[in-house]
Amino acid sequence: MDIINSIDAFNEAKSVIPGGVNSPVRAFGSVNGNPRMIKSAYKCYLIDEDNNEYIDFIQSWGPLILGHRDADVIDAIKYTLEKGVSYGAPTILETELAKEIISIYDGIDKIRLVNSGTEATMSALRLARAFSKKDDIIKFDGCYHGHNDSLLVSAGSGCATFGSPSSPGVPSDFSKHTLVARYNDLDSLESCFKASNNVACVIIEPIAGNMGLVPANVEFIKGVRKLCDKYEALLVFDEVMSGFRAALEGANHYYNTEIDLVTFGKVIGGGFPLAAFGGRDDIMNMLSPLGNVYQAGTLSGNPIAVAAGYSTLLKIKNIKNIYENLENLAIRLTNGIKNKANNFGFNMQTCVRGSMFGFFFNNNEVKNFDDAKNSDTGLFAKFHQKMLQRGVYFAPSTFESGFICTPMNEETIDKVINDSEIVFDEIRNG
Repeated sequence: MDIINSIDAFNEAKSVIPGGVNSPVRAFGSVNGNPRMIKSAYKCYLIDEDNNEYIDFIQSWGPLILGHRDADVIDAIKYTLEKGVSYGAPTILETELAKEIISIYDGIDKIRLVNSGTEATMSALRLARAFSKKDDIIKFDGCYHGHNDSLLVSAGSGCATFGSPSSPGVPSDFSKHTLVARYNDLDSLESCFKASNNVACVIIEPIAGNMGLVPANVEFIKGVRKLCDKYEALLVFDEVMSGFRAALEGANHYYNTEIDLVTFGKVIGGGFPLAAFGGRDDIMNMLSPLGNVYQAGTLSGNPIAVAAGYSTLLKIKNIKNIYENLENLAIRLTNGIKNKANNFGFNMQTCVRGSMFGFFFNNNEVKNFDDAKNSDTGLFAKFHQKMLQRGVYFAPSTFESGFICTPMNEETIDKVINDSEIVFDEIRNG
């Protein structure tokens, strides 16, 4: 496969953009490869600058559940675009999208639209702190909630510990208010509560997609809720990735747990920069202009983004058995690759939640970030690069989820499984 145009374009990008990319994982550093510079896409395929075609299991990191250039979404975008690009004023379409999300997702009375998942989680935490009149938060090691200062925190030496900044530029005075617990470990969580009498909230990806795909156990989520009640803290679900991806109702389809605040992104923007946070009336009404908690954004509720997200939600609601069908394809994919891997002596762990999937080269089940880090990332890098050469575009990191979209079918999946057999053979005997 010739990628000379991608290589040249990436080198040029590096001269004006730090690392050549506007989001780090795109640089392919963890798979020791050259990123493909994409010029177009359609259905479930990407086309690079060398005109190579790839089956796309990233789907813009989740938003494109209907695939690239879905006709109905494109029509909605065009119709709205012809009216104007941005107003800096409220529109009826914003209300319609908000009503649609609230009608689908239990426990939300009001919702506010923002521009990114990072902005949604940042705003939700500010609101939680204001409501509870407490300063500290608890997050889980391996869960990613955006790049705001309070959340760029890694675990310290113990399970119940205040975290330390995981990025230069994050003041320790910020991170000292963030405690880090182990995912799927209630004892670790309660230890964090006991280490502070000032916990405002617990924020969690109930279906974690940023350490690979690692869902929380049902018993664990119910335990988190009980501990939040016991210590008078709010429970914040981060469904930026899993919302309308793992199921129409998001993670609550699996957990049916009362939450206080929730964040959304990706699917609700249909591929455009749009996210949201929502929750109970008594919490959300603290936001300005009703209350004193300030949050604002010039492009929040941008009509083009809202049109894309609204049309996406309406369409997926009306496709019969969409999540069952996508999940079946994800199971077919992961089981098929795992069987091929096992035939060549490679151990894999796989996971599927709706249209989301993940796999690890690991001997043991992955329940938390420590387990995920024990995976064979070197083997993953080899697998990724060889599959990419065969036109299969997986996420360029062990610690990212994959996504199925509606244009995919059994023929698509079987092609990938057959390619994986060839690749495992090359790795074993190459």
